[in-house]
Amino acid sequence: MTADAEGPCPWPGDDAQYITYHDTEWGVPNGDDRALFEKMVLEGFQAGLSWITILRKRDHFREVFDGFDPERIAGYRPAKVDKLMADPGIVRNRAKIEATIDNAKAFLVVQERRSFAGLLWSFIGDAPHQNTWRSMAEVPAVTDASKALSGDLKKRGFRFVGPTTMYALMQATGMVNDHLVGCPRRAACAKLAEKFVVPT
Repeated sequence: MTADAEGPCPWPGDDAQYITYHDTEWGVPNGDDRALFEKMVLEGFQAGLSWITILRKRDHFREVFDGFDPERIAGYRPAKVDKLMADPGIVRNRAKIEATIDNAKAFLVVQERRSFAGLLWSFIGDAPHQNTWRSMAEVPAVTDASKALSGDLKKRGFRFVGPTTMYALMQATGMVNDHLVGCPRRAACAKLAEKFVVPT
């Protein structure tokens, strides 16, 4: 058994905000369409950066992106993009901002026929998957499920949804429980998973 398996997940380090995120959000099964859209967008902004960078800016992201309301974001015009590009409180990447608008439009198309949550969760059999990693070295960055989800979303017009980004989304929203076996949050998230029902 490695040292990792003897305690909580080591990745939050000693950062209080990161620890709170780990202890209250990461790995908790989530079936709320708007929350999943927000997480997908933020994971896309995180690409090439650290998650803590996004986490520290999350409240401001929520403010300037209208609470991640897909209907409002889908209506953004070039002037809004320019305003976002001038805002130092977010990650100022034009491609990612424009992708967020495209993703909102694609999200609304999905919702015409089914819940967004139902689509995402269908790629893991509609139930949280409980992993048994003992070391961070064992945790994958990409899986067959994340590749399949990424491919499907890209066909639907979503952007910045690569397989690594999608696996991070799956971890964060409890589709997979990747807390190490020695982490107290693993059992807590597993218990929540037992009661979780994917929205239709």
